[in-house]
Amino acid sequence: MSSSSLRPRRYDLIVFDWDGTLFDSTALIVRAIQAACRDLGAPVPSDEAAAHVIGLGLQDALQHAVPDLPVDLYPELGRRYRQHYFASHDQVTLFAGVPELLAGLRERNHWLAVATGKSRHGLDEALRISALGGLFDATRTADETRSKPHPQMLQELMREFGTDPERTLMIGDTTHDLQLAANAGTDAVAVAYGAHPPEQLGDLRPLTIAHSVLELQDWLARHG
Repeated sequence: MSSSSLRPRRYDLIVFDWDGTLFDSTALIVRAIQAACRDLGAPVPSDEAAAHVIGLGLQDALQHAVPDLPVDLYPELGRRYRQHYFASHDQVTLFAGVPELLAGLRERNHWLAVATGKSRHGLDEALRISALGGLFDATRTADETRSKPHPQMLQELMREFGTDPERTLMIGDTTHDLQLAANAGTDAVAVAYGAHPPEQLGDLRPLTIAHSVLELQDWLARHG
């Protein structure tokens, strides 16, 4: 038996963001936002601006990415975004090493959860495609609770499992994820292979910034 399996857990509940953290969907989301804007003749955000809003609920994300659009057009922009996203989302894959990472955490008896800016339908489809649904004990989406960085997602998950903030860890690829953790009083780990660059992530002082799934797996084995 390895020393990591004998070491007491630091965290009972480990909560993952989805897009850009477990699922390699950043580029698809950016393209879908931009295509939706073109459909409506709206200003098309840059790759950087479109990537920055990933992790927020869809309505918040579109309002930040396209702030000059008339308010009454946001529902149609959201519909066009979903149309473009779901046309190609079955081609998106997990980051290499994610199934092994999650299986290892399950073996150490961590509770695993997802807190995402996706809709319930979007997350359920992604879990179906990735065949990961059985590895998570709970999930929260932006259309059934408050969007990041409001702490409600994490607060609800902690209440569900009876865990304290100091026994809960949030893992994500955006500043929205890290601010969510800060607002909920939990520790956070950032991954630098998703939507936001490492220098932005570092400003929110995560415990570490992992540059690959393997690096994240190694950190969790030693510190999780």
